[in-house]
Amino acid sequence: MMPLAEIVAFLDRELRIAEIPDYPGAVNGLQLANEGRVERIIAAVDASLPVIDEAAAGGPGLLLVHHGMFWQGVQPVTGPFYRKIKTAMDAGLALYSAHLPLDIHPEWGNNIQLARALGVQNPEPFFDWKGIFLGLKGAWSGSRDELADALSQAVGGGPVHLTAGGPAEIRQIALITGGAGSEIPKVVAMGIDTFISGEGPHWSHPLALELGANLLLAGHYATETSGVKSLAAALADRFGLPWSFIDHPSGL
Repeated sequence: MMPLAEIVAFLDRELRIAEIPDYPGAVNGLQLANEGRVERIIAAVDASLPVIDEAAAGGPGLLLVHHGMFWQGVQPVTGPFYRKIKTAMDAGLALYSAHLPLDIHPEWGNNIQLARALGVQNPEPFFDWKGIFLGLKGAWSGSRDELADALSQAVGGGPVHLTAGGPAEIRQIALITGGAGSEIPKVVAMGIDTFISGEGPHWSHPLALELGANLLLAGHYATETSGVKSLAAALADRFGLPWSFIDHPSGL
């Protein structure tokens, strides 16, 4: 077993939790403590009740998630929210959440993991938001259909929605994992004609066509599983702990 405080200090430092801005509901960092010891690492995308139920069945540990418990802001500790907290506490589960700090991490992040899986050449930071870069861009050579196939393979064989509004042959792509499809106008204004994300609003499809861009959406959940897995594996290696992943896809 390892001290929870030691693991949290490592995560806070390496993920730059105090430095990286995020949405108010993200509440990055340790969201729920336990008695102070960790004997296993569990990774998941969402801190949902089914995920916490499954994690709790294995006993004490540290649950690492990308989307934490507080996206809806302040709320009464009743109903499912109460059950999540009680289940975790009764089982001795601590919970740590990392949203944008994990998305953009240069080694464990969702963006770099997807870029590597796709074979993006010379990926570099892209899309400035409050002084940080939310995505990556780089060289990629092939057809847009080949890119759609590669993207599907990269996210485990899941479906990819392709809006084929841009060139059939691709030389450069940009990506932001998660829910950045709505940013297609800004992406095109930056000179990018092929953009990958997880999901977008309905209007992102006709707008991409109008703007002459390729937009590929592979699912919010599907594009954000690799970060927590990579982070959990790194923690397990550093602290000599076993780790596992709870797969609870949303289909979105």
